[in-house]
Amino acid sequence: MRAQLRSELLKQRSTRTNLGLFAGLLGLVTLAVLLHGVGLPTSDLAGTDNQLMVFGRGEYLGALFAALVGAMSITAEIRHGTIRPTFLVTPHRGRVVAAKVGASILMGAGFGLAASTLAVGVGAAVLPAQGIDVQLDGGDYALLIAGGTAASALWAAIGVGIGAVVRDQVPTLLGISAWLLFVEGLFGENLVDVSRLAPGTLGVAISGQEPDTHLAPALSLLLLALYATAAAAAGWVATTRRDVV
Repeated sequence: MRAQLRSELLKQRSTRTNLGLFAGLLGLVTLAVLLHGVGLPTSDLAGTDNQLMVFGRGEYLGALFAALVGAMSITAEIRHGTIRPTFLVTPHRGRVVAAKVGASILMGAGFGLAASTLAVGVGAAVLPAQGIDVQLDGGDYALLIAGGTAASALWAAIGVGIGAVVRDQVPTLLGISAWLLFVEGLFGENLVDVSRLAPGTLGVAISGQEPDTHLAPALSLLLLALYATAAAAAGWVATTRRDVV
């Protein structure tokens, strides 16, 4: 199992697509925080909730990109046919899926940590430059970074599970992106109770954003971990019981 995990980590670290995604993530986080910090009215940014939202762009984008990395860890192999030699070397397919989940969690945590730290750094610089006093304290910063890291790690595991079930890379990536970027935003105020339990919203809650609306960070972490476990289990079952495409 250790050898399999090392192999999966090597694949993910050396894949140009993942390196490109990481660079793109850092660029998008910087752009998003700058646009929010400069584009929103000063009066809106004076409140703690809106500042958490701006600084929380790191978690939001980190979770998205981590999920894509997790999904591609298996859909790319299926798409290019390299999954066949992988299963020939390791006939126990469940171990392959477990290794991909473990490697993706580590990669996702790295994505989340980098994105959340960058967002906090850029936000802490751009708001004072606009004459806005930052209302956040050390505890808020710690929760933003730790929560963003944890949420991204769990979303990476979810991505592996979804990829293993769907198999086709394009629908998988489009589905994950659409869910996090659009679908959950359609719930609105009329479905606020449902929205609080949605996996994307749970990631936001883990990092301490909108504390008056969302569930507590600890409870959100537990629920998102259950989502990740369920997705990984579904991917494990789908991979071990279906023929290789």
